[in-house]
Amino acid sequence: MPSGPTRPASHLILTVGFPGRYPCRVTPTPVDASYRALLAVPQLPRVLLGMQLARIGQTMIGVAVVLFALQVYGSPEIAGIVTFVWIFPGLLVSPIAGALLDRHGRATLIVIDYLVTLAALALIGALALAGSLPPWLLVLIAFLASFTGPLSNTGLRSLLPMIVPSHLWERVNAVDSNGYVIATIIGPPVAAALVQIIGGPEAIIAIGFLYGVAALVLVRIHDPIGHVATTGRLLRDAWDGVVYTWNNRTLRGLGLSLSVLNLAGGMMTIVIPLIVLERIGASESMVGIMFMLQGVGGMITAFLFGRMDTRGREKSLYAWPMVGMAFSLFLLLPDAGLLPVALCMVAGGLLNGPLDIGMFTVRQRRTDPAWMGRAFAVSMSLNFAGFPIGASISGTVAAVSIDAAVVIGIVASFIGAGLAFLLVPARDDAAEAITAAALAAGATASPSAAGSADGSIAGDTVWPEAVGSGAAGAVVLQHLHEERAPAADEESRPDEPELATGA
Repeated sequence: MPSGPTRPASHLILTVGFPGRYPCRVTPTPVDASYRALLAVPQLPRVLLGMQLARIGQTMIGVAVVLFALQVYGSPEIAGIVTFVWIFPGLLVSPIAGALLDRHGRATLIVIDYLVTLAALALIGALALAGSLPPWLLVLIAFLASFTGPLSNTGLRSLLPMIVPSHLWERVNAVDSNGYVIATIIGPPVAAALVQIIGGPEAIIAIGFLYGVAALVLVRIHDPIGHVATTGRLLRDAWDGVVYTWNNRTLRGLGLSLSVLNLAGGMMTIVIPLIVLERIGASESMVGIMFMLQGVGGMITAFLFGRMDTRGREKSLYAWPMVGMAFSLFLLLPDAGLLPVALCMVAGGLLNGPLDIGMFTVRQRRTDPAWMGRAFAVSMSLNFAGFPIGASISGTVAAVSIDAAVVIGIVASFIGAGLAFLLVPARDDAAEAITAAALAAGATASPSAAGSADGSIAGDTVWPEAVGSGAAGAVVLQHLHEERAPAADEESRPDEPELATGA
């Protein structure tokens, strides 16, 4: 089991990616740590463009589905249930998704998820236009579409530290965080306007086509060459990813604290539209503007804190904003008008910038690259688990009392902050050393045999003679691990360092 600093003997080492065309890591000389340097990283501009388009679609879904349910069915409960099933089932299968990402690469699986989302949204819109979409069928379609969600969410997030050099991590994390911010600025107001102008079903279909464009942008993106610890069995690999994440103190602390905090995030997805539409009596477009204000606040602080060297400061950047978020929610009480709601959203955005930078960077520094697909899948799903639960609970509670739903969010934010201070270690030198060593090995290792910790030979890497640019999926190149005595010519071979370990 991956509970110690050494890779378990039962694990294989897989080399995953396309050799030759793109290196695993790019190190500019002299080192350029500016935002402009990100443009020189191979493939990164296209990855960020595809990611941005999909995230805009994701934020549009969050608003459009709620407004669609309120418009078509007139029910906050259905809005909360649909939001829950669109997310939560995918979180449950995220360990398997992470194992697939580690074993088979990321780019193709990301595109598959985008195409599944396109099909689901087009189906919902078409059935609604035909008058053939009862609530149970809407819930079923959302439920089925959720299972591929971790492929793109985790795939993109775990791809970034693999293709971007570590001295640019704060910069790319700021861009990553602001990708959500920009999506929040653009997506909700556009989604709300589409629902108001052309109708809910048509808006849902339009969002689906945005995912189709994102899939086209990412076609023929190649995975970098990397190394993966694997048993060769999918379910065992998935379970080992859960164990690795739980045994990693940082990932465990992040997951428990953020999952509780995100109960408040799910609450706001339901409560903000209800306050704006029912209490204030404003239009659907105003709902989008409120979420846009949150995005504007986040953009400023994300770029500001993305310029910092966060080493040794990650915990403060991560935990203190949670306290501020809890206090900002008091602005929604009691019977808040438009100005308090706007101030609450701006404050939440300003506080989210440093939280994202601190959380993204500390997770990258303390996760062994050989486990990034599975560890990030489990970590991100655990982090986000509170969101659909909060939306589902708030949909039911807010139907009786909006203020009661807000109080649940306030309590959850304070508890999440307390867990962050208690559970996330300020330093973990051992985990960071393992990550740094693995990254250095990935940057310099040649495609030759890798030795295990006990000196036995893990096997020879089998390189294909050619990889066509149109090949579907990443190439999986397996270091064959055999439980055998070393051959005569291997006995005298000196020990070679492992390319990947499980922390």
